[in-house]
Amino acid sequence: MSPTANDNPSRPPQFSGQNRFTHSYYGVLELYPSATPLDIRRAYRELSKRYHPDTTLLAADIATVRFQRLNEAYATLSNPDRRAIYDLQIGYSRWNVIQAPEESVAKIASDKFGGRSAYLDPSDRPLSAGEIFALGLLGLTLFGCLGLAVLIAWLRGDPLIIPALFPNGA
Repeated sequence: MSPTANDNPSRPPQFSGQNRFTHSYYGVLELYPSATPLDIRRAYRELSKRYHPDTTLLAADIATVRFQRLNEAYATLSNPDRRAIYDLQIGYSRWNVIQAPEESVAKIASDKFGGRSAYLDPSDRPLSAGEIFALGLLGLTLFGCLGLAVLIAWLRGDPLIIPALFPNGA
């Protein structure tokens, strides 16, 4: 994906030279300073795959420098306190950016997705194959235990009908 793509509103449409934050950490991540934590994390993941010294076609020394700069930018911008201090250093103020109040964003998210989530986006992380397998084993264990209890009761000659629920023995 090129940095000129318009699929992400936090990414500038043309990132080369027209933004005063081009040489900042936001420029390293190819984001506007008003990017959300989710945008920062997604940009970091995408760019770290692109610039990792083991997977890129760039020269090893160039890739290493870019990857280190990318890690440094992500470490600063992913921490809210360090990001606030960095924004002051580069002269960016969030007060000049029109944003929805936090409580209205949380209300919209809880209405849309049916409650609060530990993740920034409910569709961010689906269940893995291992988790689905573990849930299947738990369900199989539950039904196996119930079946075993019924089988033992039947072999012992105990009634399979609970007398309190069916007083007439129906």
